[in-house]
Amino acid sequence: MFAEAHEASEAVARQLAANEPIVRDLARRLRSNPPRFIVTSARGSSDHAATFAKYVFETQIGLFTASASPSVTSIYAAKQKLDGALYIAISQSGKSPDLVQHAQWAKEAGAHVVALVNVDDSPLAKLAHDVIPLRAGPELSVAATKSYICSLSAILHIAATWREDAKLRDALYAVPTALRGGWNLDWSPLVDGLVDVRNMFVIGRGFGFGAALEAALKFKETCSLHAEAFSAAEVRHGPMAIVGRDFPVLVFAQHDDTWDGTLALAREFRERGAQVWVAAPGEGDLPVPASAHPACTPLLTIQNFYRAANALSLRRGFDPDVPPHLRKVTETM
Repeated sequence: MFAEAHEASEAVARQLAANEPIVRDLARRLRSNPPRFIVTSARGSSDHAATFAKYVFETQIGLFTASASPSVTSIYAAKQKLDGALYIAISQSGKSPDLVQHAQWAKEAGAHVVALVNVDDSPLAKLAHDVIPLRAGPELSVAATKSYICSLSAILHIAATWREDAKLRDALYAVPTALRGGWNLDWSPLVDGLVDVRNMFVIGRGFGFGAALEAALKFKETCSLHAEAFSAAEVRHGPMAIVGRDFPVLVFAQHDDTWDGTLALAREFRERGAQVWVAAPGEGDLPVPASAHPACTPLLTIQNFYRAANALSLRRGFDPDVPPHLRKVTETM
């Protein structure tokens, strides 16, 4: 897990260079024949990338983006109208039967299927109209790290090229350097503070919400730590009632319109006596490399988080590469 998270910078750089003509061609066709809406389909960490995609495509492209439930097809055999939709399936392995079946059904229903996959000869890739290879390279740890970061970069690559947004594009191409430069940033206060913790919250909003979901999953997978992720807005609708003295809260923030509200929530929790760590560029308890675009911040934040999660797993007596009861490829139906 440690080595693979460290490799993310090179994987993203490789992906951006190799995928440029593929993404440029896809973006040209999307501009000339715009979809009516976007549907994403994914499981696990890839579904957290799909959450990120929702915020990216809705804010940068202006198209409604919704997450599909593969069981609608694989279990309920229910048909939906997807004519004119852009359907984006995200998967490290491209093998999970329910994702493959749902993508095939979406294709038959009239959607244009784009597969973001790390295995570009997988069943999912073979049925897609377009394949955007993640190019993360082999990932042996059960806990996905670099493939998740590469999923985020692929999503940003599509959006920036589709919109012809030079600012986002330049910020994305600077991510590999920022990942390399930020690898050794000190997140040891988080590791030290969570060694004996049993329950906690992870908070994010907007572009950062998917990273919060991913962090909560990794706490469960690698550290046997019960962590729940919430939007900084949604946590106010009930869950915040249990945040009291010494309750641990990890907060992710990025410099956009969510910044003030997210930091205000962190201050409120601190005033209650909660144990709060803020991961944010430029300020906060946990340092994050700066980026020229807030949509790139989650890629930088989550890499530092992965390094900390690996260290915390070892401190708690676990093997982060082989979580109990889990397999690398989960074949759900």
